[in-house]
Amino acid sequence: MEKKKKKRNRRNINQTSLFINFIWKIEDILGSLLIFFQLENKMAESAVSFLCNQLSIWLQQEEELLGGLKQEVRYIRDEMMQMKAFLRVADSKKENNPQLKEWVRQVREIAYDTEDVLDEYMFRFALRGATGFRGHIKKYYYTVKNLKFHHRIASEIQTIKQRLENVSKTQQRYKDMGGVNDLASSSTIINDTWYDGRGDALLLEDADVVGIEKPKKKLIDWLLPTDQPGLKVISVVGMGGLGKTTLVKKVYDDASLKSNFDHHVWITVSESFKVEHLLSNIIRQLVDEVKKPSPQGLEAMNEYEMKEYIYKFLQHKNYIIVLDDVWQILVWETMRYAFPRSDTCGCIIITTRYSNIGNAACSENNRYVYELEPLPKEESKMLFCKKTFQGNSCPLHLKEICERILKICVGLPLAIVVIGGLLATKNNKMEEWELFSRSLGDEFEGENLKRMDKILSLSYYDLPYYLKSCFLYLSIFPEDNSVVHPKQEKTVEEVAETYVRELLDRSLIKLHETYAHGRPFTFQIHDLIREYIISKSKEQNVVAIFTGQGEMMWPDKIRRLALHTSVNYMEEEYDNLKYIRSVLWLGSEDAAEFAQILEKVLANGGRLLKVLGLERALIDTIPSKVFKCYLLKHLNLSYTDVLHIPKSIENLQNLESLDLSETNVTGLPIEILKLRKLRHLLAFKSPDDPLMFDFGQGVKAPYEIGSCLLSLQTLYCVNAGEVGGIKIVREIGKLTQLRKLAINNIKREDGNELCSSISKLINIRVLCIYSSSEKELMDLDYSLQSPNSTLPFLYTLLLHGRIEKVPQWINPNSLHGLTELQLIWSRLKEDPLVCLEDLPNQVKLVISDAYEGEGFSFKAKGFQRLKDLTMGNLRGMRWMRVEKGSMPLLEELDIYKIKLMVEVPEGIEHLTNLQEVVFCDMSKEFLVNLEGQKSRGGEDWKLLHVPKVSVFDFDMNGEWVEKWNFSQPNS
Repeated sequence: MEKKKKKRNRRNINQTSLFINFIWKIEDILGSLLIFFQLENKMAESAVSFLCNQLSIWLQQEEELLGGLKQEVRYIRDEMMQMKAFLRVADSKKENNPQLKEWVRQVREIAYDTEDVLDEYMFRFALRGATGFRGHIKKYYYTVKNLKFHHRIASEIQTIKQRLENVSKTQQRYKDMGGVNDLASSSTIINDTWYDGRGDALLLEDADVVGIEKPKKKLIDWLLPTDQPGLKVISVVGMGGLGKTTLVKKVYDDASLKSNFDHHVWITVSESFKVEHLLSNIIRQLVDEVKKPSPQGLEAMNEYEMKEYIYKFLQHKNYIIVLDDVWQILVWETMRYAFPRSDTCGCIIITTRYSNIGNAACSENNRYVYELEPLPKEESKMLFCKKTFQGNSCPLHLKEICERILKICVGLPLAIVVIGGLLATKNNKMEEWELFSRSLGDEFEGENLKRMDKILSLSYYDLPYYLKSCFLYLSIFPEDNSVVHPKQEKTVEEVAETYVRELLDRSLIKLHETYAHGRPFTFQIHDLIREYIISKSKEQNVVAIFTGQGEMMWPDKIRRLALHTSVNYMEEEYDNLKYIRSVLWLGSEDAAEFAQILEKVLANGGRLLKVLGLERALIDTIPSKVFKCYLLKHLNLSYTDVLHIPKSIENLQNLESLDLSETNVTGLPIEILKLRKLRHLLAFKSPDDPLMFDFGQGVKAPYEIGSCLLSLQTLYCVNAGEVGGIKIVREIGKLTQLRKLAINNIKREDGNELCSSISKLINIRVLCIYSSSEKELMDLDYSLQSPNSTLPFLYTLLLHGRIEKVPQWINPNSLHGLTELQLIWSRLKEDPLVCLEDLPNQVKLVISDAYEGEGFSFKAKGFQRLKDLTMGNLRGMRWMRVEKGSMPLLEELDIYKIKLMVEVPEGIEHLTNLQEVVFCDMSKEFLVNLEGQKSRGGEDWKLLHVPKVSVFDFDMNGEWVEKWNFSQPNS
């Protein structure tokens, strides 16, 4: 058990010191991200929109089952439809109006309860038909037992109808008062004015500002005039509270910069704006600066006349204009042509929370986009001490708590200032500091952190309704999934990725890593944003999160439950689980009683369950009650010890995602073919030693998988062995919706049929092919047989196993979009670079144990887009040569376990864009020569231009350790 625990711990997701709680692997979650959105889109407007869609579907498809309830259901749908537009405004106005806030809560709960009742109704009647009893539906319907059930459901529908009539009357009263837009002035509102302090950034003294020297210098360098006149647009991007306004104001006021411009204008845009007001403000500042009166009739000018005036005023002038706090790209699109572009040295600085706005505004020049980062640790501490201890050092007895609070602030200046100012009032009392640090999430709900809460609320309430639920769902945990509706001509997964990118653009989550093709791989969330999300999530009953810390206040109805640890004293709460939709296990490995707890949860609330996530739970069999959750859409069993899938899997007719990755499951029962809605099937187990040939294992699937599971988009990884005399490689070609495929146990005789099947996968994005053994030769040298002989969307290709030559279909014409190629254990006799150097969009190349020649020569004009190159386990290689003009964009070079190489690659100095070079497990002679070249310096040191050169080797325990690190400033 101890050995297994250590093994699992190595698989845990790493945390960074910059953004500390969450890092998500996009590839693992996008497949099921949308399933939650389909089920759980529960902001007030989102809940109503989702319910209206569902009610329309039910009315069309299940009319015979609704019977006498049809009119009631239609009434509910129509009333909800009328509330949608009102809710869109009300949801953002409710914070300052307690009555409106309660009204929105009631509408949301009615939507929840209606969905619960109708789901239970359909579960009781429709599902029997879906599993073969449709012909006997009337007989079943009119049994005495179900007449009683029907009567109960009808009573509940009537109750919902009455509740809806009451909230409709309240809505009408709001309309009679002048509409939601006038609510802010009504007598029902409590005076809840607040002060966000954003304007203070314009008044800060230099002594009050910390950590802006480096970004300030960078911006000034960009702003200084050059030999080429024209308009220069610079964007400063970052989340709210990061100090964008403060930084730009210090740049704007810098004396050395100011003297370079004839005219200076500062405009604060903010969330709500009118273009005419912004333009007239610019005009007033321009004329005031030269001590002239405003132009006659300024107030009567239209938008075009004002833009014309500004254009003529600034023509042939040097000017700097700041557009601070831009929330919509429309601001720039509307104003851009008011500023001259030629015969001038104009500079526009835009500050924004949205990276898409920053990039769009700079698209016409050299993309001067500065992404403002959080303060480093020491500068965070300096600012905190300024605000909390009036510049003095932290008292010794508060040092530990201080470190803990700074860790939560994670370098966010606004958080440091607000929290530091609050703690300054607590007279350095350790008890009060300790209480504050433990209850930071609760502080968002009170008055103490109101300013911080409001700053974050600006971003939250600016979200479109469909993103609010997605954002709040992040409160659950990194591996959780979210909720969206598929849009026309887009899969739900594509919509999910769109939503992730929108949150990235809004600086609410931060991109951490990307794939070679630029798609997000991992992202992070700031701890304080997490605290805000948790606070909002609790307020709106998005999810009940049990952490085992402190007393849990359970809501009256739990529809989504996230368990961070086991719940062994929850018996009295089981009634709350009657309508539970999602159960997610996110706990540690020390929960031996988890299976028993799960049984109890399922026994009390399994019939409407749609999402069950059991990743890393200590179970080796799937609880039998899982297979009675007929509405289940997502089942995650990854990293458990589950051994097999029972035949009863056929009951889960609505299942869309099944994750068996890193389990002990090696085969699937034939009953899985009945899951016609299944879109994602993951069943891959990693090898214990990734450097050995054994890459892990796939899963044996029934041979009719290609005829039955036609909705599959992900199949990772399937065993290619014959089943019932039929080859799986032949069936793969029928799965034309596949976007990600991994197939193992490929033998030489499979090559022709495999290539034929691959050519039919016109939607494929990721393709991984593994041979059956180290000695098995894969024959993949066949042409594609698709109409245009291309795989247009394929961006990642991995070939693991011996091949005689690079397959002919790996060429610039067939794989134009390919960005990442991995050749592993290929043992090629011929130099593969000749076939690969012209791939037009290749960004990442891995060659591991793939070539038996003595050297590689990277020719001029080859690999023009390559950024990441890894080469290793090349037993015969003695040299590597890089011609000038080859790999001009290469940023990272990793070379490992090439024992016969004794010198750094010849011509490596031509790779002027290199940022990092890593050598691992190289020969002693190589390391001696490397260190000698570094010590001699001059022309001998060919890596002088590389900011970071690292050398790794194995220690006594067989673990990688860094021996040398030659870090140097980038020249």
